[in-house]
Amino acid sequence: MQMFPPIPLAEWRDTKETVHRFAQVIGKIRLAASPRRNHWWNVPYHLTGRGITTRPMGQMDGTPIFTIDFDFVNHQLVVTTLEGRTVAFSLLNQSVASFHRLTLEALTALGVDVDIALPHPYDLPDAARPSAEDVEHAAYDPVWANRYWQVLSQVALVLEESAAGFSGKVSPVHHFWHTFDIAYTRFSDKHVNQPPQVDQVTREAYSREVISFGFWFGDAGFAEPAFYSYTAPEPPHLTDEPLTPAAAEWASRAGSHLAVLGYDDARGQADPKRAVLAFFESAYLAGARRAGWGIEAVACPHGITDPRLTDASPWVLRGKSRA
Repeated sequence: MQMFPPIPLAEWRDTKETVHRFAQVIGKIRLAASPRRNHWWNVPYHLTGRGITTRPMGQMDGTPIFTIDFDFVNHQLVVTTLEGRTVAFSLLNQSVASFHRLTLEALTALGVDVDIALPHPYDLPDAARPSAEDVEHAAYDPVWANRYWQVLSQVALVLEESAAGFSGKVSPVHHFWHTFDIAYTRFSDKHVNQPPQVDQVTREAYSREVISFGFWFGDAGFAEPAFYSYTAPEPPHLTDEPLTPAAAEWASRAGSHLAVLGYDDARGQADPKRAVLAFFESAYLAGARRAGWGIEAVACPHGITDPRLTDASPWVLRGKSRA
């Protein structure tokens, strides 16, 4: 498998728009059926060996424990209960409306009753249209759907390696269904006092100072896939800090700045993975310096916090055990 295979937005835009809305339908079920975690960590998807998963949920008000998985190898949605009962249906030839209907039928067949608040897209151009009425988005190319999962899987491992270098509070690496990106976030212990008019989703997500790192597949505002990082709140003079590699840049977006490394620029590097890790590290140091974080105090070389082990041999650092 090629590292970072090509995934130009123009080639799969229609499939992406459909899969994004599929993901939002299931994401709203996850939101309704899972215990709330700080910064909404309960809501995003995680990666599997065949696609993405909600993880087990339910056990609320008598609801069975169940999991919903997108299988991008066999191109199915699979709903499974803890007892092993399963209902699955094909992702091929589905509109958002038919996908929504079949999902609810699968839940009913398994005895799962979930009250979905606001069953329509979130923060998308057709947000006013209920998912049950969307027959416009019905494109699903299995080649591109599989490629999407392959890229997610590769990027997830790079993000995991990046996250290993920080011993402070850090989120899981997770795939957000509202923005359709994959990311993780480092937190400081500094509270953020936000204006009263800020919405509750944003208030919870950014209740502490954060530096986030991720990848998105492109959208109307940024037409190509890219790796990114941002610091929130953005400290003064952040964009004066250097980024690595030379192809990385600071980009204006929604009144603030993102550190951006284009996916194709990363693919063109001699070692794409090392280039992305260097990019994330340079963006972190830029934000942490300007925001006054204690960089050394939370450093975690090779994912190890014990200072005696950080000087160990590469054999130990690779996670080997003498047991």
